[in-house]
Amino acid sequence: MDLAGRLPFPLGRRQPERPNGRMGYKPGAARRSANRGRAAMPVTPAARERRSRATAPATPRTAARQGADVLRRERHQADYSILLAVVALAAIGILMVFSSSAMRSYIERDDTLAIVGPQIVWGALGIVVMLLAMRLDYRWLRLASVPAFAIAVALLVLVFVPGLNRVVGGSARWLVVAPLPAVHPAEIAKLALIIYLAHWMANRGKRIGGFRSGTIPFLLIAIPVIALVYKEPDLGTTVVITLTAFTMFFVAGASLLQLGALGGAGFVGVLLIGLRDYQIERIRTFIDPWADPLGTGFHTIQGLLALGLGGILGTGLGESKLAGGLYLPNAWNDFIFAIIGEEFGFIGAGAVIGLFVLLGYAGIRTALRAPDTFGALLAVGITAWLCLQAFINVAVVVALLPVTGITLPFISAGGSSLLVSFAAAGVLLSISRETLERRGDAAADPADTSASRRTDEAADRGRGHRGTHLPGARRRELAASPSRRA
Repeated sequence: MDLAGRLPFPLGRRQPERPNGRMGYKPGAARRSANRGRAAMPVTPAARERRSRATAPATPRTAARQGADVLRRERHQADYSILLAVVALAAIGILMVFSSSAMRSYIERDDTLAIVGPQIVWGALGIVVMLLAMRLDYRWLRLASVPAFAIAVALLVLVFVPGLNRVVGGSARWLVVAPLPAVHPAEIAKLALIIYLAHWMANRGKRIGGFRSGTIPFLLIAIPVIALVYKEPDLGTTVVITLTAFTMFFVAGASLLQLGALGGAGFVGVLLIGLRDYQIERIRTFIDPWADPLGTGFHTIQGLLALGLGGILGTGLGESKLAGGLYLPNAWNDFIFAIIGEEFGFIGAGAVIGLFVLLGYAGIRTALRAPDTFGALLAVGITAWLCLQAFINVAVVVALLPVTGITLPFISAGGSSLLVSFAAAGVLLSISRETLERRGDAAADPADTSASRRTDEAADRGRGHRGTHLPGARRRELAASPSRRA
């Protein structure tokens, strides 16, 4: 054997030095002696896999692919059940706004399209906004959360400026800045508050369960919006915003004891501040609407009569008798559900409720499978807002709650409400494009790495140890949705 074959290292390569500067140091022998004490410890399959990945040789192409994978998002088709429910509700809304307002518009303005015409324009604009929001990565909303929240609060303050507001029914809810159309700042504040709360709660993590680190900052964020809307006054919207904010707070991991204490304190605070005279009168009317059938109980009684005249199949589209020949106030707005029940009967009213149930189910499913905590809380807030508002509107019509001036999402006439609701639905669709689903086949290919695709799920996910009331990725095996990437 030649001299080159007797060398302990390849010819032409410098021999590594020992720590003391002497030649002949072998790193492998040092590692074996260092790990000799660890050999008796049991090695789990997960640890063995991580060790094999760490010791595997990484080529430049593999490293580049891994770096690109960090920035790449796995997207699939949006949840079509959300899209179906939203579009169907909006279509029903335009149809029913025309049916309930055509004759009234012709008598007062000599134009049957005076109310439904702007509704169609706002609906078309809302669909465009929804499609744009669906294609946008919802994580960009975190950058706009603070400015949007500040703008929403500023708009709520401007409502109280006499030269900029419009008083309707004794309530200054509308902001009029020429030449722009009138807007309802409370509708904008709903979505802005939800986005900011989702961003703040996701950053807060497990500290959301503490009193100083969670409850007090939450109140400092939510109370200004709630107080300004209540001051307008708009009790119905105040209730929706409050319930939505506290729902998000609970899902984020708030203490049930603290939530109960806040609920009791809020009830006592309302009693101490006092309700307005007309609000107290509405509560009395709710208890016995037939005590004043031509006065305070007129709205409730006419809504019930309209539902009763509809029966099972309804009187037909455009065949509304306006609750037995009497005028039904706000038939195209707050009490549009009564017209739906009259013209399409129990079947039509049940179909509308079923669409909202479908929207709620799809929204909750999106929240449970969201790839990060921010998206999950955002989906929870949007779903709670739309479904709670729909429930309150329907409950008012069927006399389960006192009369409040609150619209039925996607159906009632109102440009601000329709546009903001479409924007919220677009954000929900954007989250649904990145959801993770349970693996259906237990005997899937072990080499398939779709289950380990990147998510931004924080360590606060999971119901234990004061975490969020959302399932974590470690609780089940996940896989990407079986549809094409967008």
